[in-house]
Amino acid sequence: MIDAIETQINLVDMGKRAKAAGVQLARATTEQKNAVVMALADALEANRDIILAANKQDVDDARANGTDEIWIKDRLDLTKRMTGMIADVRKVASLPDPVGEQFDAHMLENGLKVSKRRTPLGVLGVIYEARPNVTIDVAVLALKSSNAAILRGGKEAMRSNRAMIKVLRETLENYNLPADAIQYIDSTDRKYVGEMLRLHQYIDLIIPRGGNNLHKLCRENSTIPVITGGIGVCHLFVDESADLDAALPVIHNAKTQRPATCNAVETILVHEHVAASFLPRLVEHLGKDGVTFRAEPKALAALNGYDENRVQLAGAEDFDTEWYALILSLKVVSGVDEAIEHIREHSTQHSDGILTQDMNNANKFLDEVDSAAVYLNASTRFTDGSALGLGAEIAVSTQKLHARGPMALEALTTYKWVIIGEGHIRA
Repeated sequence: MIDAIETQINLVDMGKRAKAAGVQLARATTEQKNAVVMALADALEANRDIILAANKQDVDDARANGTDEIWIKDRLDLTKRMTGMIADVRKVASLPDPVGEQFDAHMLENGLKVSKRRTPLGVLGVIYEARPNVTIDVAVLALKSSNAAILRGGKEAMRSNRAMIKVLRETLENYNLPADAIQYIDSTDRKYVGEMLRLHQYIDLIIPRGGNNLHKLCRENSTIPVITGGIGVCHLFVDESADLDAALPVIHNAKTQRPATCNAVETILVHEHVAASFLPRLVEHLGKDGVTFRAEPKALAALNGYDENRVQLAGAEDFDTEWYALILSLKVVSGVDEAIEHIREHSTQHSDGILTQDMNNANKFLDEVDSAAVYLNASTRFTDGSALGLGAEIAVSTQKLHARGPMALEALTTYKWVIIGEGHIRA
């Protein structure tokens, strides 16, 4: 059982303190911010054993409650992720500071100098389930982009989050930056989520990190702009010209490396001309690692009667399901046009790709599939801030405004117009 928190939480007070802290952060220099980010990495390293001990308690509770082991490994357990998490913090410190960047500068015919200048969004409200690494990802990206943040993590990772929040706030205080720049709603009471979604006087953007129900809750109840994403019904299309030998390890990686992540592939579309030769190989290759399959009738026919314990007939909703497990949907299509049409109907516009040697089909796919990330001859597992060189990510947006795909430093800024004149007046 998680230790109960007796004190009531005043979210209005937290919002006021976050707003004030954001003003102070906006005055910090790049050097100050980089110093505190690097110090945070060192502090996480120094407190590694304490954090991992707290995380182990969370993991033990999850196992005792019968939580799926794949879910625990991919979404809760920090044992194998701590080193990478700390490395990502240091990577963020090395990246350019977007705040203050000037762009689109030009001079009008009347002599006015016009440009845009990047500024912080203000206060971020982040609601997430499990994934204690999100605590650090959000904090480090918020600090580097001069944003304050109010975090509400899930009950599954409460001990892990408390341990890391303590390190975060102590590090900020040691570097004379406001500890209230990063605040945590230390309660499992769901009423605070509802209150948070209406704190529009103080929070500038809501970012949910979790399942479809959380995203729906935020979209329908928030008085604050919401960035949604992270729901991944992802596809790979195996074209008739694909290198089938190379396709097997790509699909294996996309499905099995971390199957409970939002960028794991859920559906394989296979060209009808290679289905009979490729699908049995695919089932055999992935089946060795425990993958089971949901195949529509044409795919099932191409498999020529595989073991029913491994391959089942796809149900009506299987192609719309994010499995979070070692389950893969299979469909045979007539070509790139049908593959694109299937993706339009079933994709969540997260990550979709084509495996092909035909550049006409490749370009058609890349042009017409309207997902946040589109791939040619690569695993969908790269839709990740760290993997794409961003240091970390605060979310993967599948929206079109204002950011799309992995959101990192630049996505946590807006801009102001700067107009410089010399006594100009408008006639």
